[in-house]
Amino acid sequence: MTRNNLFTTKIAAIVALGGLLMGFDASVISGVNKFVQIEFNLTDLELGFSVSSLTLIAALAMMVSGPLSDRFGRRVVLKVCAVVFAISAVGSALATTFTSFVLFRMLGGIGVGASLIMAPMYIAEISPPGVRGRMVSFNQLNIVVGISLAFFSNYLILSLGDSNAAWVESLGINENNWRWMLGVEALPAVLYFVGLQIVPRSPRWLIMQNRLEEALKVLKMFRSNDEAVQDLEAVKKSLTDKKQDRLPIKLLFKPALRLVITIGLVVGILQQITGINSVFFYAPMIFEQSGIGTDASFMQAILVGLINLVFTILAMLFIDKIGRKPLLIVGVGGIAIFMFLLTYGFRQASYQLTEEKVDNLELAIDKEQLAPLLSQTFDGDVAYKKALKQYLGESTAKQFESELITAAISMNPTIILIGILGFVACFAISLGPVMWVLFSELFPIYVRGLAISVVGFANSLISTAVQLVFPWELSTIGSGPTFMIYGVFALLGLVFIIRKVPETKGKSLEELESLLIKK
Repeated sequence: MTRNNLFTTKIAAIVALGGLLMGFDASVISGVNKFVQIEFNLTDLELGFSVSSLTLIAALAMMVSGPLSDRFGRRVVLKVCAVVFAISAVGSALATTFTSFVLFRMLGGIGVGASLIMAPMYIAEISPPGVRGRMVSFNQLNIVVGISLAFFSNYLILSLGDSNAAWVESLGINENNWRWMLGVEALPAVLYFVGLQIVPRSPRWLIMQNRLEEALKVLKMFRSNDEAVQDLEAVKKSLTDKKQDRLPIKLLFKPALRLVITIGLVVGILQQITGINSVFFYAPMIFEQSGIGTDASFMQAILVGLINLVFTILAMLFIDKIGRKPLLIVGVGGIAIFMFLLTYGFRQASYQLTEEKVDNLELAIDKEQLAPLLSQTFDGDVAYKKALKQYLGESTAKQFESELITAAISMNPTIILIGILGFVACFAISLGPVMWVLFSELFPIYVRGLAISVVGFANSLISTAVQLVFPWELSTIGSGPTFMIYGVFALLGLVFIIRKVPETKGKSLEELESLLIKK
């Protein structure tokens, strides 16, 4: 590896730590859901809002962070993100009301939304074409590392809470496990802010500001002298007669940009509408629906994080060799298959409480209330949960739902585990990293900040909707139909990818502009 490539890798790795914070901040809620719902006595939709509120604000942050980065610089926006992550972590951990909890989660959404588009944009603007896919994928790698750390951290804190260690009791980890799950994020946020101090400004941003000497100096950190001069001239040429002080959104929908905007919007929506954040944000809840219990569900969530990490690394290895489009085709096709497998697994489940199973329950409930359910067989999870609420009351039924499902369910939980892990693997090798690589490549530089903000907004808006309704879907239409909906969307997306998405590997950003943008 040359000195320039080594420096590029170092800087990309630092900037991509924003992805780690984003992944941790978003997925740590998966372990908090159950405890927060009980703590604040939330309905399914209120729980969904507490999860999706972060992504809702992230969507709005994406709309403004692109233009703000064009004005103040990519690096400045990333530093603000680091500060916001730290404040959000401490504030949500100390929240005493549902309102304050949601407000601090929303604050974290600012960091999530801005870092989600700023990190890959910055990395794309410093990376040579031959390694750009791998460098941009550092961000996705760090996102999945953050997700994995969140799952592991949640399980570790849950396990510590069950211990009788004196130091655990003195720190209140047992009584306040969900608060510790949220608060530990402050440490990597501080480390990220410190790391950003050695990151130079984006050379392409400097050229946009007509700071050419400074831009050339930065380019020489990442390229040979000749390559730096060539890049400077290429970017200047692409900006000729295109720079405007304010770019209206309607510019993105002119005929010249119609193809790339359509691809960006469809791929951005597809990434979320196939249900990935239902898995990342509600993994323990999904596994509890298969009847394995709370502790085991947290353990299996760790497997989700590890599979996500392994297949993201594989995507980084293959994305500049195989290309973006083949990975998308294989991955999205696999997503459809595994979603239909999950549908089959949950539709095969039946639920029956027996007197022996009720006697073995160690729950703080009046077991006589369950007497009307004895020996009844329920063919679906919705009917069984409805019966539990009828005889126990909504609050009690929700509090002990995992244990009561475990006691009554008859199904093969291995099918659910295979389905979830297969889905995550397919996502991690395709839509996860490839979408952000495409976003950094499709749009010409003079609208890149605005374009990524718009398609990122659409991506987060769909993610918000998916997260918001998921608990309600599980209670209202059931697990099987919910995953079937995701599978159908994956099939439709596969058709679009085959027909419309171009291959972008190995081409400079300026070459792609000349190929994809109508003159």
